[in-house]
Amino acid sequence: MINQPISIYALGGLGEIGKNTYCFEASRSIIMVDAGVKFPQANLPGVNYVIPDYTYLKNNRSKVKALFITHGHEDHIGGIPFLIRTLYIPVIYAPRLAAALIKHKLEDARIRENVKIVEYDENSIIHIEDEFVVSFFRVTHSIPDAFGVCIDTKEGRIIESGDFKIDLTPVGPNFELDKLARFGSEGVDLLMCDSTNAELEGYTPSETAVRAGVEEIFDKAPGRIIVSTFSSNINRIQQVVEVALSHKRKICILGRSMKNVIGIARDYGYIKIPDSEIIDETMLKNHRLIETCIVCTGSQGEPMAALSRIVSGDNKNTQIYPGDTVIFSSNPIPGNGALVDRLVNRLVKMGADVKQNSLAFSLHSSGHPCRQELRLIQRIVQPKFFMPVHGEYRMLKLHGEIAVQLGMAKDHVFLCENGDVLLLSNHQITRGGRVPAEDVYLDGGDLDGISNATILERGNMKSDGIVTILVTIDPRKSKMVVPPIVYARGFSAAEDTHVVRHSQMRANDAYAKLLSNRAGIAEMKHAVKKEIAAYIERKTGRHPIILPIILEAR
Repeated sequence: MINQPISIYALGGLGEIGKNTYCFEASRSIIMVDAGVKFPQANLPGVNYVIPDYTYLKNNRSKVKALFITHGHEDHIGGIPFLIRTLYIPVIYAPRLAAALIKHKLEDARIRENVKIVEYDENSIIHIEDEFVVSFFRVTHSIPDAFGVCIDTKEGRIIESGDFKIDLTPVGPNFELDKLARFGSEGVDLLMCDSTNAELEGYTPSETAVRAGVEEIFDKAPGRIIVSTFSSNINRIQQVVEVALSHKRKICILGRSMKNVIGIARDYGYIKIPDSEIIDETMLKNHRLIETCIVCTGSQGEPMAALSRIVSGDNKNTQIYPGDTVIFSSNPIPGNGALVDRLVNRLVKMGADVKQNSLAFSLHSSGHPCRQELRLIQRIVQPKFFMPVHGEYRMLKLHGEIAVQLGMAKDHVFLCENGDVLLLSNHQITRGGRVPAEDVYLDGGDLDGISNATILERGNMKSDGIVTILVTIDPRKSKMVVPPIVYARGFSAAEDTHVVRHSQMRANDAYAKLLSNRAGIAEMKHAVKKEIAAYIERKTGRHPIILPIILEAR
C-alpha cells in the first residue's frame, strides 16, 4: 500500500505579520499549529479583526483532530473563538499559560461549548491516530511557556519553530537548544521557521538588557512614571514591576487587556506583585506622583487604549501632569508609526517626558530572531528542505536566502503564500495545489465576514464621500410627492453647494422621466445612481458612494 503524502499549508502567517495558522494533513487526520488573528490597519475601515478563511477545514471537518498552540500571543490564539464557532475542534493542546489565556478568551466570547483544553510541557508526546506524533521543545520569547513543535509522520519529520529568539540570559527557562540539536541529528526533512526579523543583522538583544534602561529612567524620574507596553509581554511587565517596587512605587494597572493578562499571570506565578503594592485607579489621587507607576496598554497609539484615553481626558481618575515620565516599552508595529508619533507629540505638548526605545535607552527587545540566530538554527537543525514562515514576503525571501547561503539548494527552499500546499512524501518535499486562504474581515460577531466589495466601498466613502438622494413618490399616480432632497458628505464647502444643487436638478429630471415611463423602483435607483455618479465624476473627479432612497406615499 502506497502512503498518502502529508499536505502542509498555511491559512495565515505567510506574507503578513499575524493570523498564524499552519495545517498538516494526512489521509485520515488534520492537525493545526496555532490559530491566530490579525488586527487591521488604517486601510480597513470599520474592521475589528482579520481571520483566515476556514472553508477548507469546514469542508473536511471530520478529519480535523487537534489544534496545537505554541504560545499565548494574539497572533497565535486570537482566532480560536472564531474557529470554534465555525467547526468542532476535538481538543486544543496548549502550554500552561496559553491554556489559561484561551479559557479566559472563550469565557469572554461567551462560548459555552465544552472545549477540551489539554496542557502540555517539554516532556509531552502526543499521538494523533497513527499518523502524527507531536513533541515539543522550549524556546525563549517575550511571553512565558513558548514552544516549538516537532511533528513526526511516516513520510518524514517537520519542525515548526513557533516564535522565538535565542536568548542566553532569558527571563525564565532556557531555550532547549540541546533538544533541538538532537532532533536535527536524527534528521529533519522540513524546517518551518520564524522570519519576523530576517531583515536585521546580528542577534536580538536579551530581554534582561531592557532592565538596565528602565532602571536608569526610574532613578532619574522626578514625578509619576507611566509604562506602556503590550499586555502579552509578560516578561517585560515583570521586570518593570520589579524595578518599580524597588523604587518604592505603587503599581496601578490600566487597560482591560492589561488587567486580564496580569491577573492570569499573577494567578499562575509568572508575574509577582504583592496585593499591598497594587492600587486601583480611583486611589491614584491619594498618592504622591513620585510614589506611583502606571502600567498600561496603548504603546501602539491605539485611540481606545488606556494611554490614549488618559491623554484625551477620557479617564476620569487621572490625566497627564507636567513632569510625568512616559515610557514606550515597545517598537511600533509596521503601519502604526503615525499613530504613535501623534500620541507622543500630544504627550510632549502636555509636559510629559517621553522615553522611547533608542541608542540612549534600551526599552524594548524583540521576541524574534535576527539573522545570526536564523543561521544558527539552520546549522543546529540541518533540514533537508526549508519553508520560511511568520513574516511579510520580503522577510520570507531574505530568510530563504540565508538558507541558500549556508549551502541549501535553491530548489529546496519554498517561498509560499497562504493556501499553497507542500507535499511531504518519503522524506522529499514537492509543491502541490492550493486550498482557499483568503482574508476574512470581521466588524462584529458575524462570522460570514465582510466582502472585499464592502471594504472597497468603505474606502471610497472615506476618500470620495457619500451622496444620498431622498425622494417620495406616489407609484399609483406615477408622480413625485416630495421632490429629490440631496445630502452630500465628504466634500469641501464649495463642492458641497455645487454638488447638492445640480444633483437635485438632475435627479428631479431623471425621476420625472422614469415615472412617466412607469419604471420600477430598482430601475429608477439604478438610473439615478448612474446619472448622478457620472455628473459628479465629470465635475469633481470623485467617485462617491451614491445612495438613492425612494419612499412610497400611501
